[in-house]
Amino acid sequence: MANEQIANYLNDHLAGSVAALELLEHLEAAHASTPLERFFAELREAVTADRQALEALMSRLQIAQSRTRKATAWISEKITELKLKVDDRTGGALRLLEGLEALSLGIEGKRGMWRALAAAAGDTTELRVADYEGLVKRAEEQRLWVEVVRLEAAKKALVPAST
Repeated sequence: MANEQIANYLNDHLAGSVAALELLEHLEAAHASTPLERFFAELREAVTADRQALEALMSRLQIAQSRTRKATAWISEKITELKLKVDDRTGGALRLLEGLEALSLGIEGKRGMWRALAAAAGDTTELRVADYEGLVKRAEEQRLWVEVVRLEAAKKALVPAST
């Protein structure tokens, strides 16, 4: 089934997982010995499981993984990391907030991918090989986990100290 459109689409999302996992490792290390370390480790495990589901789907569809896209995603994450450091040189709440927002956007993109694949699977038997409903639900749960922590970070980052 490997047509160019689905190969590009899935490789873009695979590349997004590379960036997400790199960012999660960075956030986990930045928050070592805090409750956030465990949060980021658990989220990283969940994102890894989703990445494995995507890789399995690509394998079943005989879609090769794009090394170029993965390398570009890795570089993009490093630029994001630099941007976060420039925005908040102290490694404080703003850096955490912006990192969580980047993760949230990525998770929402992943949810959208699973939903798009589920819709396409209605017309394409080759795509009827995954539990898209379960994958969408897992992405929604991850998004909620991140949202709780993101809003706590927002309270610290966006409220003036004198308040």
